[in-house]
Amino acid sequence: TDTVYSVNTQYAGNTVGLKKLALRLTIRKADREGWLAEHMFISGVHGPGGRKTYLAGAFPSACGKTSTAMLPGETIMGDDIAYFRSIDGRFRAVNAEAGIFGIIQNVTAKDDPAIWDVLNKPGEVILSNLLITDGRPYWLGMGTETPKNGVNFSGEWVEGKKDAKGNPIPLAHKNARYAVKLDALTNCDPELESPDGVVLGAVIYGGRDPKAYVPVQQGFDWTHGIVAYGASLETETTFATVGKEGVPEINLMSIQDFVAIPLGKYIRNNLEFVRGIENPPLVFGVNYFLRDKDGRFVNGVRDKHVWVKWMELRVHGDVDAVTAPTGLIPKYQDLVPLFRAVLDKDYSEDDYVSQFTVRVPENLAKLDRVEKFHRENVADAPDAVFNVLKAQRNRLQQLRQAKGDYVSPVDL
Repeated sequence: TDTVYSVNTQYAGNTVGLKKLALRLTIRKADREGWLAEHMFISGVHGPGGRKTYLAGAFPSACGKTSTAMLPGETIMGDDIAYFRSIDGRFRAVNAEAGIFGIIQNVTAKDDPAIWDVLNKPGEVILSNLLITDGRPYWLGMGTETPKNGVNFSGEWVEGKKDAKGNPIPLAHKNARYAVKLDALTNCDPELESPDGVVLGAVIYGGRDPKAYVPVQQGFDWTHGIVAYGASLETETTFATVGKEGVPEINLMSIQDFVAIPLGKYIRNNLEFVRGIENPPLVFGVNYFLRDKDGRFVNGVRDKHVWVKWMELRVHGDVDAVTAPTGLIPKYQDLVPLFRAVLDKDYSEDDYVSQFTVRVPENLAKLDRVEKFHRENVADAPDAVFNVLKAQRNRLQQLRQAKGDYVSPVDL
């Protein structure tokens, strides 16, 4: 009947924007008509010789989606929803939205200059759940001094105010949001309104994985990437979800909550979509939240720009890669000049080793969780899912037998 019921939800995509209700209907329409509706950003990434390569990416809430779509110096076509169609043998993508709707916590002038600019100049902006003092908005992690009093989601607020249980009330909510029109952004891509969309060079899947996956890796082929990074997308729960933070859970393709067809059919539609497509996009997995044994992140917030630039080079075959059990990873000598050019930063071999060491036990445990999820929750899961997971398990076990539980990338 093309009707969606939303009951007792606190999810902002349902209650503030209603966009995720529309996405459920669109997924059904795409399934009937043979195209894909995905929970992905689309951005244009500049490469050597003045070229621009379009990438799409799926990340659960608070996992780096909008900040990846908004990298400084690149362009944005959309931050949340992408439609994919096969047209004349090309994989084309388009954004159907007019604006972006993102988490505002930790948006700073340094790390998010395009967003910061539009939030701090005259124009139409919708803000929710932050502090207002003297007509100005303030949020958590904005990198500037903030007031000691004002009005927020709790009413009149002063620093030190507590809730009914005696817990301190922060100046703004961790899930505070902003919404702006795309064409208000200085980095809006000129192809935003193109009816033909753009040819896509790569698809990215990313989540919060503190223990297993490396910061960036490329699938061996379309099927491996869709299964190992998309259908296996695992993330720690965050403040953007209701319930306990820090619990690992599968969020298949970062679209699981919105899929209005059987999950097995949805995965199969993705796997089969590239049939007849010339040069389908490469598939990458990213993880900005890998931690070392002391609990520290192994990479910086801005390092994601280097990973994206490496992906752009891989799309065009400009750099080689190292074969690891879970995918193709960067060579150290290719990352050194990228860190210098993109971030004006020295990149040490120690950093490379800490970031790209293969953690065999953690990856095998991840495979156990992913396989259990698919066997218990995905009716009629495609055979390709279990074939890819089994092959990945075999590669990890072979590496363990040959070189141990923790294998440096220089030893691959």
